[in-house]
Amino acid sequence: MLATFAVIAIVSTVLVTSMQISQNQAYAQQVPVLSTRERTISVTGTATTSISPDLLTLQFGVDTEAKTAQDAITANSDAMNSIVTAVTSLGITKDEISTASFNIYPVYNDTVPDPKTGIHKTILTGYRASNTLSVKTSKLTLAGNIIDSAVGKGANRVDSVSFSLSPAKQQSVQDDLLSKAVVNAKSKAEKALDPLGQKIIGVKLVSLSDFNAPPPPPIYYSYAGNVPAVAKETPIFSSNQDVTTTANVMFLIGDQ
Repeated sequence: MLATFAVIAIVSTVLVTSMQISQNQAYAQQVPVLSTRERTISVTGTATTSISPDLLTLQFGVDTEAKTAQDAITANSDAMNSIVTAVTSLGITKDEISTASFNIYPVYNDTVPDPKTGIHKTILTGYRASNTLSVKTSKLTLAGNIIDSAVGKGANRVDSVSFSLSPAKQQSVQDDLLSKAVVNAKSKAEKALDPLGQKIIGVKLVSLSDFNAPPPPPIYYSYAGNVPAVAKETPIFSSNQDVTTTANVMFLIGDQ
């Protein structure tokens, strides 16, 4: 029996040792082999284009004064209704016209200072109503006619005239420029790597910039009230705009 127990103990020891060896081998197979450090190059690609605008934005308004607030508003409304009628007769729809701002505030006048105290007294002389309209349209050639019609019907402020890109055109230009910026980044990387005996073997990261369209430069058109009507067909011209986008690309590189 002693001999039998001895044999069983030896066999158990061999089995335990074999299981430990197997487990160690399995663990060794699961441990990943550390690869060499990735080699990369970061490049910024740029794409620029000059494009003609397709959106016209004008802002003009009417300032009216009267003894009472209601009279100032009534006079302002009458002028604005005439202006809107004149502008829509040119082919501008009411969907293209919106109110940019409307304000009414008191108007005070300083009196002669009191000879004894030297204190100025302010006297309420009336109220001023100010209404500003905004026109956004794709009918760029109507810029001068819109201004002339508005001024002819009572507008005594022309605040700004600008040409820009519509959202749809911005998206189209952006899609085209982004692909060109990535191609430009790849070309730069290839030119830099060639004398080093390296080549692009993959892409690790791409970072795209926002669409960089400069704000449209406003065209200032000054007009004050009580000035004779301006000449018809005021010439207003648009100009091309330069737009730019960039793409930052990190390429994986290897030996040629």
